[in-house]
Amino acid sequence: MKKIILLFLLSFSFVFLRAGEGMWIPLLLNWNESEMKAMGMKLSADDLYSINHSSLKDAVVHFNGGCTGEIISPEGLLITNHHCGYSEIQSHSTVQNDYLTNGFWAKSKMDELPGGDLYVSIIVEIRNVTDSVLFGVKKNMTESERQKKVEENSKKINIAAIQGTGYESYIKPFYYGNEYYLFIVETFEDIRLVGAPPSSIGKFGGDTDNWMWPRHTGDFSLFRIYAGKDNKPAKYSSDNVPYKPKHFFPVSLKGVSEGDFTIVYGFPGRTQE
Repeated sequence: MKKIILLFLLSFSFVFLRAGEGMWIPLLLNWNESEMKAMGMKLSADDLYSINHSSLKDAVVHFNGGCTGEIISPEGLLITNHHCGYSEIQSHSTVQNDYLTNGFWAKSKMDELPGGDLYVSIIVEIRNVTDSVLFGVKKNMTESERQKKVEENSKKINIAAIQGTGYESYIKPFYYGNEYYLFIVETFEDIRLVGAPPSSIGKFGGDTDNWMWPRHTGDFSLFRIYAGKDNKPAKYSSDNVPYKPKHFFPVSLKGVSEGDFTIVYGFPGRTQE
């Protein structure tokens, strides 16, 4: 019995190490660079996250505050899940043009459909601000006193971080409040629907096929980010132009091979990893 349990534990450890599981903050990916390269990664940690030059972080977007999207063209085209764009597809649907049932494809940029309250945020920088957030926090404080101090400090940090930039910022606790990270983001509000498959494809299998493996690959929708002529965020206007991203993901049609390195990069919302 002991041998069986030991074998199971060893097998579990092997799978865990092979998979490289866990959630890694982009700012800290240099800690894992050698391990990832040993697993087949051909990029550097600086290619994944950098504030000094374009990197993959500039192509990974927070879509409408709840989903991950990826910019896949030099003209701001982005792809996200069908269920993430579902309400936007629905808002454009009518009895005559039922885009949810039949799908939608813009034949030109003129045919792309502007969204109402849709927005996309792109990370400019992530900073570890733990010491500043916890400044003045004492061990003998009650939880409410501690939280009040954390909120006061966070407000000051946010104001100072984005003053005069046009950016937005927020602070999130990590590791159960033992560390705090500041996220500085640029938010675009002119987001237009470009394409979506019929719901029979995009919503096929429901949540089971969205979250379980193996899963279908029809769960997608396409949008485009528009900006002012200075490439900065702007409210919807017919004068706006497609956003020129600092980086975008080129799409390969070569497929993948067994053993290819894979990394999942995005916004998990919440996680215990």
